[in-house]
Amino acid sequence: MPHFIYSSFIRLPLAIRILLIALMVILTFGFIISILEPHNFPTVFDGVWWAVITASTVGYGDYVPHTIPGKVTGIILILTGAGFLSTYFVTLAAAAVTRQNDYLEGKVNFKGEQHLIIIGWNERSRELITALAEEQKGVSIALIDETLRSNPSPGEVHFIQGRSNQDQVLLKANIRKANKVIITADQNRDELQADMNSILSLLAVKGLNPGVPCIVEILTSEQVANARRAGADEIIQTNILTSSVMIHSISAQEMVTSFLDLLGHLNGRRLRLMPAKEFEYEVTFTDLSALLLKDGMLLFGIKRGEETFVNPPHPFSIDSDDELIVIA
Repeated sequence: MPHFIYSSFIRLPLAIRILLIALMVILTFGFIISILEPHNFPTVFDGVWWAVITASTVGYGDYVPHTIPGKVTGIILILTGAGFLSTYFVTLAAAAVTRQNDYLEGKVNFKGEQHLIIIGWNERSRELITALAEEQKGVSIALIDETLRSNPSPGEVHFIQGRSNQDQVLLKANIRKANKVIITADQNRDELQADMNSILSLLAVKGLNPGVPCIVEILTSEQVANARRAGADEIIQTNILTSSVMIHSISAQEMVTSFLDLLGHLNGRRLRLMPAKEFEYEVTFTDLSALLLKDGMLLFGIKRGEETFVNPPHPFSIDSDDELIVIA
């Protein structure tokens, strides 16, 4: 039985063990002083109160031993109890600092739910996190990256350090409770290697949480099909977007400037999808455009399954399963 108690005690965290020893010392000396000087310490509680004040070196002086045995007891209490209490508070402070360092270094598990996971730290991730922090103050963001050594935005994201294609790293980010995952291309690799790494991360994510929506950045056209096979819900081909802007800039600089200005306006999340079933069936694109314009919304296009129609030719009938691309 004593061996079992000792084994259980040893398994406790260090701070708890020190606190239990300090409490035992205080209770013991409080009981002893109430026996040695019953006139000065009428109750055991008075003795415990004196032991706490003495061990913490506060020394109110409301209870003071007057006999030599009582004073010797006080000396022993200061030499033992004060040391344990000081060690306890130092241990707490060290644990708090260690916990803070672990948080900054990405070693602490994320406990939230319905959060957004962003994989990869780059300028696109930075802009995304900044925009979400300004526009959706209640959203929780977990950032996974293997190149960072500390949290780049401690007040805005929970950082997890590690490779995003490893299960233990994704579990640290609580992938099974995530609401959405965004996988960005690794800027430290060449384009093909970056795409392969993104697809591996996508496979790991879908293996742990098959139902979570995943948005993946793909740099090379030949890897788009592989990303779809791996389960990507949305694929962003940043190189194609950049190349398109550059090609148009050769022939029409003013048009490109206007297009970039339009993207700047859309950066405020004015572009959104609306279900067409909220409106009458068999309505045409032209009629629906006029109807939405009265409410201050510009009908930009129609998303039908995997296809997107921007300013479709007249007449173009809207189906109930379509989604409306509007600028609000």
